[in-house]
Amino acid sequence: MLHDASESDFTSIGPSSSSPNAYYVQSPSRDSNDETDKCSSSNSRSPLDSPSFPRHSRASSSSTSASRISGNRRRWNKHYCDVVAEEDGALDEDYYGDRGYSRQCKWLMLVLAFGLVFAGICLVIWGASRPYKPQVRVKSLRVENLYYGEGSDRTGVPTKFLSLNCSATILVYNPATFFGIHVTFPTAHLLYSQITVATAQLKKYYQPKKSRRIMQVSLVGQGIALYGSGVALAASDESGGIPFKLELGIDSRGYLVGRLVKTKHRTRVSCSLLIDSQHTKDIIFHTNSCKYT
Repeated sequence: MLHDASESDFTSIGPSSSSPNAYYVQSPSRDSNDETDKCSSSNSRSPLDSPSFPRHSRASSSSTSASRISGNRRRWNKHYCDVVAEEDGALDEDYYGDRGYSRQCKWLMLVLAFGLVFAGICLVIWGASRPYKPQVRVKSLRVENLYYGEGSDRTGVPTKFLSLNCSATILVYNPATFFGIHVTFPTAHLLYSQITVATAQLKKYYQPKKSRRIMQVSLVGQGIALYGSGVALAASDESGGIPFKLELGIDSRGYLVGRLVKTKHRTRVSCSLLIDSQHTKDIIFHTNSCKYT
C-alpha cells in the first residue's frame, strides 16, 4: 500500500524528475496451483526488483521509499499466504475424506458382491437337490398275533378290547448323488375305525447317497379299548377279516452346505389291509394297495 509513504518521499519523485510517476500493482494469479509458490517467492523479493518500478537518481530517497513499500507488501503477502495455506489444508482434508469414503464404499460393494455370488451358488445347489426325493415303499406286514375280547375300562364301562403285535417291512431309497439324508418317522401307527390300536417308535438314522435300506417297523398295541367301534369287530372277523389302515409319515432332510442350505421332503403312506385273527400271515402290499403322497 502506497499511502503510508511520507510527503517528503514523494517530493523527491516530483515533476522535476525526468522519469514519470510509476505504480506497482500485483494481482493474484489465476492459476490456483501457483499461489503457494508465489507466496514463498514474494516474501524474498522487494518491489525494486520488479522491472516496472522506476529507479530514482537519489539513492537515499529511493531506499527509504522502497523499504516502506516493501514492509507494507510483506505484511500483505503474509496475510494472503496464510489465507491460501488455510484453503489448501481444507482442500486436502476434503480430498482425503472423500478418498476414505470411497474406500469404504469399495469394501461394501465387494462384500455385497460376494454375498450375492454365494447366495446364487446356494440357490443353484438347492434347486438341483429338489428332484432327489427319497422313495418309500411298504413291502409287507407280518402279523404276529391278534386278540380281542370283552371287558371293562378303568371307570367300569363295559367295552371290547384289542391287542395286536405286527411288523412292517419298509424300503427307503435315497437317489441323491452328492448328499446323504437324515430319516425320521414322526407317525407310524395302525388304525381300526379311526382308533389307533398299535404304534411304533423309531429312531432317527442317517442314510448315505445312492443307497437302499430295508427297515422292520414293529407295531404294538395292548388292551386298546374300542367302545362303540368294537360292536362289528367279531362280525368282520368271521366274514373275511378285520379292516385296518396302516399310516406312516417319513421325513428326510439333507444338509447341502452345512446348516445354511438344506433340503427337506416328507412322504405320507396310507395302506388298507384285512387281518384274520384265525389265520395270521404275511400280508404283501402291491402297488395299488398303498397311497404315497
